[in-house]
Amino acid sequence: MKIFEVPCLEDNYSYLIMDESTKEAAAVDPVEAEKVVEAANQLGAVLKLVLTTHHHWDHAGGNDKIKQLVPGIKVYGGSLDNVRGCTHQLQNGDTLSLGSYLNILALHTPCHTKGHISYYVTGKDGEDPAVFTGDTLFIAGCGKFFEGTAEQMYQSLCVTLGSLPKPTRVYCGHEYTVKNLQFAMTVEPKNERIQQKLTWANSQRQAGLTTIPSTIEEEMETNPFMRVDLPELQGSIGCQSPVEALREIRRMKDNWRG
Repeated sequence: MKIFEVPCLEDNYSYLIMDESTKEAAAVDPVEAEKVVEAANQLGAVLKLVLTTHHHWDHAGGNDKIKQLVPGIKVYGGSLDNVRGCTHQLQNGDTLSLGSYLNILALHTPCHTKGHISYYVTGKDGEDPAVFTGDTLFIAGCGKFFEGTAEQMYQSLCVTLGSLPKPTRVYCGHEYTVKNLQFAMTVEPKNERIQQKLTWANSQRQAGLTTIPSTIEEEMETNPFMRVDLPELQGSIGCQSPVEALREIRRMKDNWRG
């Protein structure tokens, strides 16, 4: 499995997932369709699928165009999300295959939108899996609760995504990492792993490099939204339960001006 990021718009990421043996590829959230198709052509990849995480225009807005550029391409999206250009609707637990080795599992991760799908991709034995989390899980952050509740985001982040194997690589929808880690430091000022990752992320960005991927393990160590099961974190912000803590940290982040 080869994964290539395609920076789009101001801070979005589209992705190409390629099966090396057949060169078959899937595009994740190809908002700038021409750019993504050009990247695929340069790699010698054969685009077969579009995997849309959710209906917002900066993720699904290129679907109609990519269908024009790649006739017959299949466009997947969540059954509850009314995804633009969707040809095949997915529900939690649905599976797809790509090329000879790649398997794609649709995980319903609602809250940011009610039909948001994260895509968990596994390849050959010995390869670390990957998950494409759109705007549900960011590196050191999570999406705003536009269409859901703290209970749903807890289930999506801490149960559904949190139960994936720890080495799973996390590819999210936006480059928000530095700001997210700066905020995380205000929640857990004594967390050395957050400070280390913030230093690294700053150097990456100053060099014009991305901060993706993370891993599920790193998120468990540095992402306050995925650490709400910890009693000491709950207590530090005056909360009694994981869901209450998640709701409070989201409120704090929404009001934080960095």
